[in-house]
Amino acid sequence: MTIADDERELFRAEVGSVKRVRSHRDRSRPAAPRPVPSQSRRDEQMVLEELASAPVDFSQVETGEEISYLRPGLQKRMLTRLRRGHWRVQDELDLHQMNVAAASSSIRSFLEEARRGGHSCVKIIHGKGLRSGPDGPQLKRLAASLLARHARVCAFASARPNDGGTGAVYVLLD
Repeated sequence: MTIADDERELFRAEVGSVKRVRSHRDRSRPAAPRPVPSQSRRDEQMVLEELASAPVDFSQVETGEEISYLRPGLQKRMLTRLRRGHWRVQDELDLHQMNVAAASSSIRSFLEEARRGGHSCVKIIHGKGLRSGPDGPQLKRLAASLLARHARVCAFASARPNDGGTGAVYVLLD
């Protein structure tokens, strides 16, 4: 945009003489520090102290990752539907208080009973392994191993939280 000469003269006549203002501000000083959110820090510290001293409800603690298996050749959608509880659980086995040998035998006979009963979806409660010591959840590993090798098992997945979470598995049978 160009300004015509007569407009420029009119502007200078109205404004008059101008004097450039120089700043004497010292720009060598560092910027002021950011404000410290002291109340937020006190609140966070109180929450941490409360969490550290509160009693622990071990029934709410998840100790392991979800486990799942899908027989090769089946659609992944089956596993997703199993995780979401699409099939009605027709029977369940609770392995709590069992040692590895007893649990192994119980799982095998339970799957055989499910076959005879014509069940298509069962639940095995193996526990979360909270009292298993340094070896971790032994019954969970045993269940996963046996189920993945069993001929009738199409898929298995950790149960929904209201059904035992990572302490139980839904098993889909053919």
